[in-house]
Amino acid sequence: MSILVSPQALNDLIHQGQRYTLLASLWGTSEYDGAQQFQSLHIPTAQYCDTAGALAGLPGSRDGRNPMPDPKLLQKHFETWGLRQDRPVIVYDEGRGLFAGRAWWILRWAGVKNVQILDGGLANWRRHKLPTLTGPGNISVETDQIVDPQPQMVATIEDVKAHTGLLLDAREANRFAGRRENLDLKAGHIPGAVNIPQRNFHHPDRTWKSKEEISEIFDQAGITKDNVKDAIVYSGSGNHSALALAAMELVGLTGARHYVGGWSQWSANPANPVERGDRTAISI
Repeated sequence: MSILVSPQALNDLIHQGQRYTLLASLWGTSEYDGAQQFQSLHIPTAQYCDTAGALAGLPGSRDGRNPMPDPKLLQKHFETWGLRQDRPVIVYDEGRGLFAGRAWWILRWAGVKNVQILDGGLANWRRHKLPTLTGPGNISVETDQIVDPQPQMVATIEDVKAHTGLLLDAREANRFAGRRENLDLKAGHIPGAVNIPQRNFHHPDRTWKSKEEISEIFDQAGITKDNVKDAIVYSGSGNHSALALAAMELVGLTGARHYVGGWSQWSANPANPVERGDRTAISI
């Protein structure tokens, strides 16, 4: 089963009365929080997922801007959403894909087996002129899904320091090269990393490119089914990299680890080395 679901396919599920859980993964701003975004406009049957509160821990220099969530707290959100083992979970965000990507990866890490991403998110749903609602959203059911962390999916900063295999940075090229940095303490990238900006996996409207096009991107980076389990993927704080890992899953490249602390954690320690300049992902 593909990790992507189209707006029309989701609309069919809604009208057929199929059993699933639909989560709107939204991240608030200083002027407009995620709950307000959700209540002002969401897809029918959706529930609100506070991405920052549910899918990330407390930010700090020790663990990064958006570290892994506490499993016990995540379990409480599972109960709020009413996740069930026999029902697929579909996630979406406002349209960029970053927060849906994080929701997809965190849920998979937490042991939820069937998670899909709405292609193009709410923006694509609206382009198809499909119905939306306002208000608090759907009522959940009782959950039987237990948070079951998968440690093999995660790389620590110590793992990265000892790593000799492929290291992929999913941030934008200017941040990777050290030409611009508005979020973290230093500009640049982890030495030895190659850059595959997650934007490369999408069309300008943020819908996903074909599997063939995405496979070619990873081919150029030298990532194959034979060596993907030796790859580590990171970004600033686990959002862009989660989306890159979803792209890998989409084309059958499974097993890469996720350094969620990312550049925000690495750059916070003055003792950690920094590399600057372009190093694009090419055949190696």
